Amino acid sequence: MARHVFLTGPPGVGKTTLIQKATQALKSSGIPIDGFYTEEVREGGRRIGFDVVTLSGMRGPLSRVSPDSATSRRDYRVGQYVVDLVSFEQFVLPMLRNVNHGSDAEKKIFVIDEIGKMELFSQAFIQAVRQTLTGSGTVVLGTIPVPKGKPLDLVEEIRSRKDVKVFNVSKENRNCILQDILAAVESCRK
Repeated sequence: MARHVFLTGPPGVGKTTLIQKATQALKSSGIPIDGFYTEEVREGGRRIGFDVVTLSGMRGPLSRVSPDSATSRRDYRVGQYVVDLVSFEQFVLPMLRNVNHGSDAEKKIFVIDEIGKMELFSQAFIQAVRQTLTGSGTVVLGTIPVPKGKPLDLVEEIRSRKDVKVFNVSKENRNCILQDILAAVESCRK
């Protein structure tokens, strides 16, 4: 029986857009929902990084492009981006740690977009995600990257969990999969 719903697919296929559409639909049905998504930040037509955006509308940096000369060995890097771990943890950890508190009889939904390479530099985030997946009062609606290169432990762990329903998002199905995702989330809340 699925308790959580994750979307996977190649970069740019529309996972975050689907998460945002699902979030709007669930919110307008009055379902308690919290969490965050990542959004690219553009300047002069080129991507300069990513922000974490909470469902309550707060925003903070996740990563920024860094000139090679300005990086130290302590930096957390993914390609050309340097991850702002402090900012990410300050934004996301308090929400994740509070998600299972609260005495609602109905299950809350918590959005995690995404559990990817940048986010996984944070050991505290990994721990908090595991606790949220194990806790009983929350349905996680999240995104994970497609396997590429060295497997990411937490991502593969999520992919192989018996209580997780994974949707593979493609250019072919992204415009007709929303109702299936919403139905899966609803059945997880039962």
